Amino acid sequence: MELASLQAYMNDQRIDGWLLYDFRGSNPVFARMMPPLGHTTRRAFLWIPARGAARLLCSRIDRPAFAAAPMDQDHYTSWREMQTWLAGRVSSGARIAMEYSPGNALPAVAYVDAGTIELIRGLGGEVVSSANLVQVGAARWSASAAQAHAAASKAVAEIKDAAFGLIAERLAAGARVTEYDVQRFILQRFDEAGLQYPDPPIVAANAHSGDPHFEVSAANPAEIRKGDWVLIDLWARVPGNENIYSDITWVGFAGRNVPAAHARVFSVVKQARDAALELARSAGGGDRRICGWELDEAAMRVIRDAGFSEGIRHRTGHSLSPGALVHGIGMNLDNLETHDTRELLPGVGFTIEPGVYLPEFGVRLEINVHYDPTTGPTVTSCVQNEVLLLA
Repeated sequence: MELASLQAYMNDQRIDGWLLYDFRGSNPVFARMMPPLGHTTRRAFLWIPARGAARLLCSRIDRPAFAAAPMDQDHYTSWREMQTWLAGRVSSGARIAMEYSPGNALPAVAYVDAGTIELIRGLGGEVVSSANLVQVGAARWSASAAQAHAAASKAVAEIKDAAFGLIAERLAAGARVTEYDVQRFILQRFDEAGLQYPDPPIVAANAHSGDPHFEVSAANPAEIRKGDWVLIDLWARVPGNENIYSDITWVGFAGRNVPAAHARVFSVVKQARDAALELARSAGGGDRRICGWELDEAAMRVIRDAGFSEGIRHRTGHSLSPGALVHGIGMNLDNLETHDTRELLPGVGFTIEPGVYLPEFGVRLEINVHYDPTTGPTVTSCVQNEVLLLA
């Protein structure tokens, strides 16, 4: 936990303190701010003031689980003791940040139940969203995480090339190849490279690529034939919860000449991706902070203007941050599913992955970006600019 950065941000935003609340693992942000914990059974609070030292409150029963916590602790047995401790920190009119989203506009940061919010308000606090504090405290990449991500990106790009190469080789030899064959090949290569992955990759041919979350069937896999369109979405990282996933999507055509309809959609999606990237890069200069919803709009505008509004199925991108999940806890590029007002802050990472999905086929082009505090928003993955020809 970088206390100085958090407190500088709180003072800039006129926030008096950040109160993180957890009950039986209910708040992953609380978990990210702590070392690995044992089993907990009671309510716990982490108080990070805008000035001064952080402090933890937990039940006396849960003391062993918090033994490794790197801050001073207080302990309670009764609910009265707990509320007295909270009242000593929540002064009347104080602006208290919590994992709360007004109107649940951002479910990704809404982990505190309404009753606990009522409790803090009843003690005199003005509860505000911790959405951007979460980014400062839990979503930024460390130098070692950035290095591990670079290593993962190199390996994932090579495995992507090998997977499309497998399709081309099998087709050239007149041999059978299925979506499942390619998926198992990728997983084998992940294992050989020592990479960590929570789910199998997407390998989707033709109409299957029109389903953003298509799942390959092991029992009845579709065969990939000459003239087919293939989308591959794969993600993996160097093992370790502090490390960042490399998450990319590419498309290919099993022939020599890409059909006009496919080429048209590819071009539009590429332009949408590049529009969002261009706006993100502008965050490196000037004082105005760009929000996640604006990056989404930059890409969506291209798709809508090209006449493919009906082919939009999802937001433009998701956070890439430390932690167990591929979809991180920082800013998403989203003005579709949510109105993401979180800011593009130095140190955070994200995907840009606009897509257009039609009944016959779909196109998604996914890249990874890290807002390097020194050089600005930087692409960290391979980038597709032409349809791969698999023949």
